[in-house]
Order: sequence, then C-alpha cells, then structure tokens
Amino acid sequence: MEVTRVRFQPVVEWAAAAACVMALLAVGSLVVREFRTLSAATPLAAREALPAISVPAAVPSRAVSVPMLLLADGKEIRVGDSLSAVVTHLGREAEAGPETVDRSVHGDRMTRFYRYAGTQFVLVFEPFAAGAEARVAAIYLR
Repeated sequence: MEVTRVRFQPVVEWAAAAACVMALLAVGSLVVREFRTLSAATPLAAREALPAISVPAAVPSRAVSVPMLLLADGKEIRVGDSLSAVVTHLGREAEAGPETVDRSVHGDRMTRFYRYAGTQFVLVFEPFAAGAEARVAAIYLR
C-alpha cells in the first residue's frame, strides 16, 4: 500500500505571501488616507500675518487674488510692499486705469489698475496702521 504524504510547505508559503500582500495593502491604505486628510499649516499662518481685507468694488469679479506677482522682466511685487516701492519699480506709465479710493479702518484704500510687461493686474493699497504709509494689501490678476 502506498502512503500519500500531505506536504504543508506550499500551503505555508502561500499563506505567508497572502499575509504580506494584505500587510502592504493596509499600509498603502493608511498612506493614502493620510495624504487625503493632510492640511497645511502655511495658509493659516499667512492669513494671520496680515489683516484680512474685503474685496474692493472696483476689482473685476473674475480676478484671482495672489500673494506675490512675478513679472516677465524679473521684478516682483509682494503683499506688504510700500506704495513708494511699487511706484519706483513699475513707474507711473504702468497704470492702466483710473484709481478708485474707498475708506478703510486706518485711512484711504486705493485700488489701482496696472498693465506691465504684458500682465494686467490690480493692486489694492491700504495703510495697515493709523498714519502709516499705504502698502499692498492685495494683488489681483485679471
């Protein structure tokens, strides 16, 4: 009579391989979940750095707010730059429309339209403290 032996080695190998695949899927699921729920702390810090302003009525409805504007000739304008620095960088010939003035908490808020190096944009200048020089409070691309 022939005795048949059951070999357990292939069954153990398949079970180990299945356990490895399940472990990889579990780790991948955790990684994907972490990326989906990841929230950056930078936008919160950026919002706290400068006072929030309301959008002036003169700004076009489809304009996009940006924190910094890099122009084609290498010049850049950032939120917080002073009015005199912007006028020095761009010059008065870059202004492309009438200036509008609104009242704000600390003084007059000016909205100016610019066309410079092929880029159209709107700058909102506002003093951040009473008696202070007007600074760029917002930049909008058209």
